[in-house]
Amino acid sequence: MSGATHVLDDLEWRGLLAHSTDLGALRKEMDDGPVRFYVGFDPTAPSMHMGNLVQILTARRLQEAGHVPFPLVGGATGMIGDPRDSGERTMNPVDTVQEWVGRLKRQLEPFLDWEGPHAATIVDNYEWTKDLSTIDFLRDIGKHFPVNRMLAREVVRARLETGISYTEFSYVLLQSMDFLELYRRHGVTLQFGGSDQWGNLTGGVELIRRADGGHVHAFATPLVTKADGTKYGKTEGGALWLDREMMSPYAFYQFWLNAEDVKVGELLRIFTFLDRAEIEDLEQQTADKPFLRAGQKTLAQEITTTVHGAEETERIKAASAALFGGGELGGLHPDTLSAALAETGGGEAHADGDGLPTIVDLLVAAGLSESRGAARRTVNEGGAYLNNARVPDPEWRPSADDVLPGGWLVLRRGKKSFAGVRVLR
Repeated sequence: MSGATHVLDDLEWRGLLAHSTDLGALRKEMDDGPVRFYVGFDPTAPSMHMGNLVQILTARRLQEAGHVPFPLVGGATGMIGDPRDSGERTMNPVDTVQEWVGRLKRQLEPFLDWEGPHAATIVDNYEWTKDLSTIDFLRDIGKHFPVNRMLAREVVRARLETGISYTEFSYVLLQSMDFLELYRRHGVTLQFGGSDQWGNLTGGVELIRRADGGHVHAFATPLVTKADGTKYGKTEGGALWLDREMMSPYAFYQFWLNAEDVKVGELLRIFTFLDRAEIEDLEQQTADKPFLRAGQKTLAQEITTTVHGAEETERIKAASAALFGGGELGGLHPDTLSAALAETGGGEAHADGDGLPTIVDLLVAAGLSESRGAARRTVNEGGAYLNNARVPDPEWRPSADDVLPGGWLVLRRGKKSFAGVRVLR
């Protein structure tokens, strides 16, 4: 079996082929030599997110199988805004969009190989749209799109009664034009994207057939959802961002660590590069001994390493262990400790004439006890810890030497409940 054939079989096994055009024809083209492909990312936010990561990793799988990526960052389409299920797009200022274009380009760089025979090339659709006149667009692109076909698209039909702008209605023409331009400029013959983009993907295939008589390919990856079918990849703070400034690596790691048992196999297939035997073994372990969370631990480690690097992953694992009493808190990287404690909510503490607050007041400030009375009972019952050391005296106060890098004190009630208190001077 050739490497090219293998990648399609692998994508299918991983559940990454929700829709496709002629897979048999694509398989043959892959067997005949490297296929040039593209996937698009519109700069509608300052960072990519979980949904984008599905596409990035799929591009990496194809490149590792010997095919050539042309990731597209939509400097033009990004100015139209992010599509919404129930309303019109929110359009961002041009300067903002251009800043986000740069951020997304830099974010793509670690995931793909930019040198060698299968080197990736970043493209920007602003290049071929900035000087395009409306007349030329209508003559060269619009004439190939029957209105009755456009009206039949699900995204359009769902909006006809409530109203849809011409911008939203005609977006398919812009994305289809991207495929045509890349086909003409770079010989790109494959486009893929999320299943919600299927109409736009096939629009590009049809445009190339009508305009140039070319035969090209498309496939769509599935929407990743929770076990109940709702969108998966949202946190209380919003999207699962890849940018460490928008979502800390610690929070990112914890998200995957908390994956549902029934979804862990699917997530391992989509988001890791583990082979079939390894993933099936982890699925079996999760089914047999779910309390060990073997699948989730491996998922969190693999994907955090892919996005944030092995060194950061080891810091996070050390912090997780230390916060539950399994390591030395003072040796943790200050940024990792701060990110971990920020996830718990925590509180603040001010020194008074006697120094820092008592352990009772700190437990209340950390949100681990509802009242001073409850905190006192926790101490007297032997369940209060500061920086992993048990505190037996309700009147005990920490000293300046107990304050960890970043100005933190780590409070723990029992074995599993912990939070941070930041000391303000």
